[in-house]
Amino acid sequence: MKQLVIGLVVVLSIPLWAAPLSSNARTVVPSAVQQVISVDYRELRDSPSARALKDRVMPDSIKQFEAALRGVGIDPDRDAEQLTFVSYRGAKGVLHSIGIAQGPFKQKEFLQKAKLKKIKPQKYLLSELYPMSEGMQMVFLDPTTILFGDSSAIRGAIDVRDNGAESVASNNTIDNLITNVENSPVWSVLDQQGTQNMMRSALGQAGGLTDYDTVKKRLLASDYVMNFNNGVNFDLSIKTSDNVTAASLSGLMKAGVLYRRMSGTPTEKMALENTTVDSSNDTVQMHFKTDDQRFQALLKSDLFAAVSK
Repeated sequence: MKQLVIGLVVVLSIPLWAAPLSSNARTVVPSAVQQVISVDYRELRDSPSARALKDRVMPDSIKQFEAALRGVGIDPDRDAEQLTFVSYRGAKGVLHSIGIAQGPFKQKEFLQKAKLKKIKPQKYLLSELYPMSEGMQMVFLDPTTILFGDSSAIRGAIDVRDNGAESVASNNTIDNLITNVENSPVWSVLDQQGTQNMMRSALGQAGGLTDYDTVKKRLLASDYVMNFNNGVNFDLSIKTSDNVTAASLSGLMKAGVLYRRMSGTPTEKMALENTTVDSSNDTVQMHFKTDDQRFQALLKSDLFAAVSK
């Protein structure tokens, strides 16, 4: 069985630190959210463990976003204060991804350079879309906020602000989750389908040996918070439909953690010493804590290499 905590980290694609969404960022987040992840790059610069985790598990989509920003002269590691990544479902369930960068960007300087290079933006509704690398486009929502993504994704986001498409504010489940966790050092939220897929991968063999399909249908949404202030702390909450489902899922997750405590390497066993799983009413909660040295050793383990591919 794949180690539960590491599976969760990889499946969730945790890129590290986070902060609340700004009001302008919220105006372009569609209702049909699969996942929202936020990265506070100011905090990232101060934590070796955070940087190590980012380098190890950062998915290709986030690498492409960073490359696109660098292509227009913005170095995320130096210039950005916060990056938010949103996956949402468009027409026919097609999954789209957008990025929202916040920081003291030099909007006037950027526009002047674009004009000198005779780069003409594409007009869409009230927005002017500029080309980026990686086949993406970008638009300034305000002098300190940039929305970017591929053509269809960015237009879907602009439709929320300027064309009457439903925003995340109309999705009570996701909007409430965001409100509950967005003031944490790290936060992310997943919708029902995203939560179901995440738990299927995280449970590994435990999911196959039980009636997971019955439990899966009763998983509604999830969120996590994470920080690196004093070692590594990770807290996951999974919202289910009822107390019985929460208790059943809690049992599966405890079995996964116990199995790895018994069969893992010394590094993996030490990392799981302070992992707890509990249920309260209709919610399952998992807490993982370890020190920086053990966490960075865990990142280099064969198990982590296997599940992070």
